[in-house]
Amino acid sequence: MERPARLNNPFGYEPHPLCQMAARQVRAYVESQPLLIEDARRGKMMGVLVVEREDAEGAALKGDPQRPGGGDPRRPGEGSPRGPLGFLAAYSGLLAGRNDWEYFVPPVFDAQQPEGHFKQTERVISEINAQVADLAAMEAPPLQQIEELKRQRKQLSEELQAWLFRQYLMVNAQGERKDLIGIWRDYHQSEKIRRQYPLPPGGSGDCCAPKLLQYAFLHGLRPLAIAEFWMGESPRGEVRHDGQYYPACRGKCLPILTFMLQGVVDCREGIAAPKDLEPKVLYEDEAVLVIEKPSGLLAVPGRGQEPSVESLLAERYGQVWMPHRLDMDTSGLMVVARTEQAYKHLQRQFYARTIYKKYIALLDVATSDRNLQPGQQGTISLPLRPDPLDRPRQVVDHLHGKQAVTDYRLLPYTGKAPIPATQGLLAELEPHTGRTHQLRMHCAHHEGLGTPIVGDALYGRKAHRLCLHAAVLSFDHPTTGERMTFETDPDF
Repeated sequence: MERPARLNNPFGYEPHPLCQMAARQVRAYVESQPLLIEDARRGKMMGVLVVEREDAEGAALKGDPQRPGGGDPRRPGEGSPRGPLGFLAAYSGLLAGRNDWEYFVPPVFDAQQPEGHFKQTERVISEINAQVADLAAMEAPPLQQIEELKRQRKQLSEELQAWLFRQYLMVNAQGERKDLIGIWRDYHQSEKIRRQYPLPPGGSGDCCAPKLLQYAFLHGLRPLAIAEFWMGESPRGEVRHDGQYYPACRGKCLPILTFMLQGVVDCREGIAAPKDLEPKVLYEDEAVLVIEKPSGLLAVPGRGQEPSVESLLAERYGQVWMPHRLDMDTSGLMVVARTEQAYKHLQRQFYARTIYKKYIALLDVATSDRNLQPGQQGTISLPLRPDPLDRPRQVVDHLHGKQAVTDYRLLPYTGKAPIPATQGLLAELEPHTGRTHQLRMHCAHHEGLGTPIVGDALYGRKAHRLCLHAAVLSFDHPTTGERMTFETDPDF
């Protein structure tokens, strides 16, 4: 099997076959360990890094992923023109309460030592928590004493967190070293962000990718391919599917890996929209445009210079206003205002929920254990909020999330997309709210349909495109008041 020429971007990739082989070996190992398997089954992110080196002495490689079942990583395959091939394995956070299992790379910094500074200070904070609880339970709580203890607790926690991040001394491909606080501040140049978030998120440095790369760079190993996969049950609020591959998290890992992979991979390099995509104008008058957006085209301008529906229409019609939007990878109908008055009128319709929208989605039943059948219908109500550590990913949060309601009806699939017809099922989706990724989450989450949309790289697995299409759009014309309805068919 041909080796990769360069390391893939951890934030947007298809897993290399070598990574898939390595992942299978990691899963087999964990399943063979009684001390690990029960915790892993509850849900754990695992990672593999395929590497090579010229001199393999001292390398903690797990075997050649090209040889199922392992092998001596210090002996390259026959005729190999490059160094020995092997892989490293890691898990995010703790596994069965430990971060030092022998098969996996060690943590960047071990904060779990019982007599270390971190654990000792944690015990002090726990004692303060117990004191606060005891005082608060008194018939006449001493409020001033409680507030002083809380102040002490907050100060200790902040100092401990800052101390911890300084112990994570990350190394990059050039051999440069920097702690997590320095990495965080160098990455976020905005003073507003620095003031609001002076320290990295909790758990930074303990995800798979930083641990794998740290070990590789410290031991003279050349990274060839990296991948992270989920093992076990999905978390309650998130969407994770057993055996599926996921990009590194942006909130915690993007600043770290941007530093670690300088000169190797541009982690912030997005997948630009193809330059030949154009919105198809279905209707136009002096007040509005109705267009069909292709998958892969932004609705409004992003951070880069990629074209968008708004910018392309502005070139043809002058200034336009966007009363709503679709995700870049979603195709289908949009109404665009040509005057500010029409824009405000359409906005009021969206707020009043008098605009009717229906979407068609192709469900990836091959990744689901649900027995979904054509003819099923119902309503999904799952409150959503953003995941601040991994935007734009959304999570289900029954306490703090915003209401999100979708009606659905399942239909037989006729098989236009390049997947077997037996592995697909169409869903008609009628959203009553307009939350970010609402339809994608309501399909993928286990409290919804439990079946991701084909091509949903965030909540399912990548494919030729995200098979979600805005098929019907109905609104009152902002000038004439006439009810207007448009319909288009998806290309899947």
